[in-house]
Amino acid sequence: MCGIVGLFLKKDDLRPKLGDMLTDMLITMTDRGPDSAGIAIYGDEAAGSTKITVQSDTPDIAFAGLEAALNEALGATASVKTVDTHAVIVLPVEKQDAAVSFLEGKGLRIMGVGSSMEIYKEVGLPKDVAARFGLRDMGGSHGIGHTRMATESAVTTMGAHPFSTADDQCLVHNGSLSNHNQMRRKLAKKGVFTKSENDTEVGAAYISSRIAEGASLGQALEGTIDDLDGFFTFVTGTKNGFGVVRDPIACKPAVMAETEDYVAFASEYRAFADLPGIEAAKVWEPEPATVYFWER
Repeated sequence: MCGIVGLFLKKDDLRPKLGDMLTDMLITMTDRGPDSAGIAIYGDEAAGSTKITVQSDTPDIAFAGLEAALNEALGATASVKTVDTHAVIVLPVEKQDAAVSFLEGKGLRIMGVGSSMEIYKEVGLPKDVAARFGLRDMGGSHGIGHTRMATESAVTTMGAHPFSTADDQCLVHNGSLSNHNQMRRKLAKKGVFTKSENDTEVGAAYISSRIAEGASLGQALEGTIDDLDGFFTFVTGTKNGFGVVRDPIACKPAVMAETEDYVAFASEYRAFADLPGIEAAKVWEPEPATVYFWER
C-alpha cells in the first residue's frame, strides 16, 4: 500500500521547519506502511563540495576512524558526521568517484550522493525512524518521504525508499511495476545498473537515465507513462525541486495542496492536517497520466 509525502517550500523563512513539518506528515502515513521509512532532505550546499550519505548495520565499527582513513586514501580533507546508522561525508567534489569506490570497498552502503541531498532510511515504524535520525531538527528547501508496506521485495534497509540513482536525484513510489525486470535489462544495456531487487529503483534509474540523456525533469516523468507498466504514483526529488506523476489508471491515492508558502503532496489529505495555512490552500487530486513539477 505505502504512503508518500513531499514538501516544497517557496519561502526561505520556512526552511528551519522543513524537517518538523515532514515528520508529522510521515508519521500520519504509518498505517499505510509500517515496515520501513525514509526521507530525502535537500539542505544547504557547500561550494565545491559533495555529500555522500552512507549506511552500516554496525556503525560503531564501520564509522570509527573513517574520516582519517578517507583523508589518507583521497589525499583531501573530508568530514564525517554520524547520524545513527548513517553517516554524511562532505568532501571536495572532484574526489567524489574515488570516495564512492573507497566506501563501497569498505562494505558501506551508499544511500545517496549530491551537493544538497541527504537520504536517511531504515526498517521500523516511521515515528521511530524519524526519531533515530533527528528528522524534526533538519532544515532545507524541500524533501520527500515514504512509509513502506513491502510487496515486491524483502523488508530491508536497501529495500526502503527513497531510491537514488544519480546525484541529487531520488524517487519514492506507491504501486507496483510489472515490467521492471525487462526495463532493468534495457537500462543495463545502456550501462545503468541497479543495486536492489526493488521495482522502485528501476523507476528511479529510468528517470535518471532520461535526464542524463538530455531530457528535462518533466520530459523524464512523461516518459514513465509510456515506458513503465503497472500501477504507480511517483514523487521525485531533484536539487531544484520535485515532481509528481501517476499512471493512466491512477488507482493509487494522491492529493496535493498549494499555498503562497509551499506545495505539499501526500497519499491522503490527513497528512496535511498540521501544515500552516492548510485551511486556505488550493487542494486537488493530481490527474492520471499528468506531470506536475515545481522548481526553483
